[in-house]
Amino acid sequence: MTSFLLVYLSVYSLAHYYLFRKIRAAFLLGRKARTGIVLFMAVMIIAPIVIRLAERDGMEAGARFLAYASFSWMGLLFLFDTLAAAVDMVRFLILAAEKIQKQKITPARVSPRQLLAVQAMLAVALYGYGLFEAADIRLEHIEIASPKITERTGRIRIAQISDMHLGLIVREGRLKRVIARIEEAKPDILVSTGDLVDGQLNHLTKEAGLLAALQPPLGKIAITGNHEFYAGLPAALDFTKKSGFTMLRDQGVVVGGINVVGVDDPAVRSLGTGDAKSEHDLLLAQPKGNFTALLKHRPDIDPDSLGLFDLQLSGHTHKGQIVPFNLLTWFFYPQQAGQLTRLNSGFLYLSRGTGTWGPPIRVLAPPEVTIIDLVHTN
Repeated sequence: MTSFLLVYLSVYSLAHYYLFRKIRAAFLLGRKARTGIVLFMAVMIIAPIVIRLAERDGMEAGARFLAYASFSWMGLLFLFDTLAAAVDMVRFLILAAEKIQKQKITPARVSPRQLLAVQAMLAVALYGYGLFEAADIRLEHIEIASPKITERTGRIRIAQISDMHLGLIVREGRLKRVIARIEEAKPDILVSTGDLVDGQLNHLTKEAGLLAALQPPLGKIAITGNHEFYAGLPAALDFTKKSGFTMLRDQGVVVGGINVVGVDDPAVRSLGTGDAKSEHDLLLAQPKGNFTALLKHRPDIDPDSLGLFDLQLSGHTHKGQIVPFNLLTWFFYPQQAGQLTRLNSGFLYLSRGTGTWGPPIRVLAPPEVTIIDLVHTN
């Protein structure tokens, strides 16, 4: 956690410094203006830490207000910095070309103030689009044919949600829209592949009740993500139980004639009270001949497990949530989010996620509820 905090403070401070340089280049700032901007940025940098402390001490109203304000600012800042960095890259290439050719390529120059204004307006427009996209919860349908699904069973429909991040920002309103999409699909089983909750779990009674009322015929199954450990594992497990889910922690169950196996997120090693057990041994112990669905929060593929499961369902990456962070998540997890990936044996489906973390927006990474139909084939 300490290393994460140091990385966060370093990266987020640099992002603010980049913006400050742009503002200072565009305006002749006096001492008071510079001090005011620096103080505002300092507050925004430490705000996520203050939010967690306020939540822990029960000051939910203040924490929620600060969360909306600071995470909205975070989204705007990253959008602006992305646009500004792209423009700076183009300008650098043009200047390099001019130096090589020893002649001007662009006759007109845009002033720093004009450039700042255009980039700021574009960032605000993209943020508005991001709010729209985050609210556009899509149903993604995939079908997997397997001889392990009996002809008598015919079809088993699984609905997957992932990375809901219920907490200060993602609340009852969004959850109702997600549940409506699930009910529309009429699944046999609902699975949550981690991060059902975000941080502290204050006053999520309504949300637990809404989830508990959702009762697919073959039940609901959940696994831990890293945020279950951030929120405090006992409280997260209690919320999940009240929501009507069976929590699988390095366990397997047979549901509707298929094996459903759930493994703990690796955060159990650093933030939990134990160690993650051997995935290979767990899968090996499941009833032979059944279709096996492996629920695993992070889309890591264990080579030792290949051949022991038919489908791995994962989340965690959000597909970056805001472009260009998809490039960063792709670097760590090269699997394609929102697509069914064929492995040497079996498949992987990596969800783009159903909620939002941090800024309440999504840009070119729409949220989803995934519907997986398992059907019989000879």
